[in-house]
Amino acid sequence: MTTGVRQEPREAARPRPPRHPRLPVLLALLVGLAGVGYRLALLLADAPPTNSDEATMGLAALHIARGEGFPVWFYGQAYMGTLEAYLAAPLVALAGPSVLALRLPVLALYALFLALSWRLARRLGGDDWFALLVVGFLALGSDRVVKNQLIAGGGYPELNPAGVALALLTVGLCATGSGARLPRWAAWGLVSGLMLWVDPLVLPYVVGTGVVLVARRRRELAGRAGLVVAGTLLLGAAPMLVDSLRHGRNPLAAVLTASGGEAAAGWGERLYGGLVLGPPLGMGFCSPSHCAAWQLWWALAFPILLLLAAVGAWRTLRTPMAPADLGRLPLAASRPRSGDEPGGAVGRRVSAAVRVALLGGAAAVLAAYTVSSAAGETPVESARYLSCLAVATPALLWPLWRAAQRDVRPSSPLDLVAVTVLAAVLGTATVATVAAIRAVPATHAEAGRHRALVDALGALGVRHVRGGYWTCNRLTFATGEDVVCAVVDDELRPGFDRRPAYRRAVAADPGAAWVAPVGSPLAARLDQRLGAGRDALDVVIVDGWRIYLPRR
Repeated sequence: MTTGVRQEPREAARPRPPRHPRLPVLLALLVGLAGVGYRLALLLADAPPTNSDEATMGLAALHIARGEGFPVWFYGQAYMGTLEAYLAAPLVALAGPSVLALRLPVLALYALFLALSWRLARRLGGDDWFALLVVGFLALGSDRVVKNQLIAGGGYPELNPAGVALALLTVGLCATGSGARLPRWAAWGLVSGLMLWVDPLVLPYVVGTGVVLVARRRRELAGRAGLVVAGTLLLGAAPMLVDSLRHGRNPLAAVLTASGGEAAAGWGERLYGGLVLGPPLGMGFCSPSHCAAWQLWWALAFPILLLLAAVGAWRTLRTPMAPADLGRLPLAASRPRSGDEPGGAVGRRVSAAVRVALLGGAAAVLAAYTVSSAAGETPVESARYLSCLAVATPALLWPLWRAAQRDVRPSSPLDLVAVTVLAAVLGTATVATVAAIRAVPATHAEAGRHRALVDALGALGVRHVRGGYWTCNRLTFATGEDVVCAVVDDELRPGFDRRPAYRRAVAADPGAAWVAPVGSPLAARLDQRLGAGRDALDVVIVDGWRIYLPRR
């Protein structure tokens, strides 16, 4: 008989392994494949609708594929790098110019975003079921979300995988021992540099994760790691830097000018567009082109979750470590049973620091958007500037998951609220996804009408046309520059041509035609020239389009 020693139950000494440990991983894989498959089906159905801005990126890819030019910036401006064009150029070279060839690389970027988000959720939360929740939410796709992810119009599809990659690299660099880590430092610098060139919207996440690295690895950064980061960051940003030096351009000034921070939109409109419409639209809770009143609940929930998640992560950061945890290498000492959460107090602090960086980045993105005129003037379309809020999804949903997982049956009002909010998140995003699917037949029909226009111009032997901005580059790309279009406004005055060479080519052709959508102001203006006279036009009607030919 033993005295003075408390006997512990056997279950406490030997924890029971979780049932079906691979089930959530398998489910996450299936859900991720469903998300990719949903988007592939959209692409095959000509959705989301393309436009002339996407076609401008396609023309850059076409010129790269032909070796005719290697543009640094989106044509017609001195910001927003052409990474998407370089990714699509091999497919355009093999298959010819098409929207599908242009979009397949960005679909691959979305698949990478899902995989990295699953990994990040496990690293930050250490729970495979939580990672499944994150993947499930990101697999859904409202109209605004799939436009951000699948339209290769410059700057948006690559932001989310880049932001999540930076967070993952930061966790790995801070939560591992001092082994061979120079490749990770190089990757962090290269991704950061590329994003500075492509689109500075992701800059808050670059700064946030950079602060974490400086705070936790300052000694390492003072040595070879710092040189590697600086070198690879300059390498990634090289296209921007070289162009700036050659032409004396300031890309940051161009971005600030484009944001319209000094434009005429009132502060009331900006606050409503940024803080009320912005989060629901940007994160996928709204129907195509509008938000119903009930879908705006996320505008209230988002800042509350942001604050709760930040406070929770900050408290973890400020909690003193026990003496046994000081100096412990986070991942070398222990391995969690499920997921990849760094073991020990040091690992928990690393996870908390990265969550703070992600939440701070999301808050900065929302604040920058809210003060811009775009939030007040075009809040529905400009919600694309909030696409990288999705990077913070694992940090944002973490407090809800922690509260909801206490028990299968909620045992307190807080648990019930957490479960209700999680259900509302998935339910609202699902409704928005269904609404996006319902809009696909109309989008497919419009794409068919545009193909008929291309065929009709080819049959008529038309090589040069004039049309509206949203007609021209789309038509030029669809024909592989067999038809070249110059932009005019509704009063037939010259418009904004992103490729001035197209205007010169059209001006040199006295037989250039005009193209306008049926029912448009431009078509109404051109109809006035259908009578007799020196500048009279004949019209050929194609489904949805009117082609005006000079009378011979």
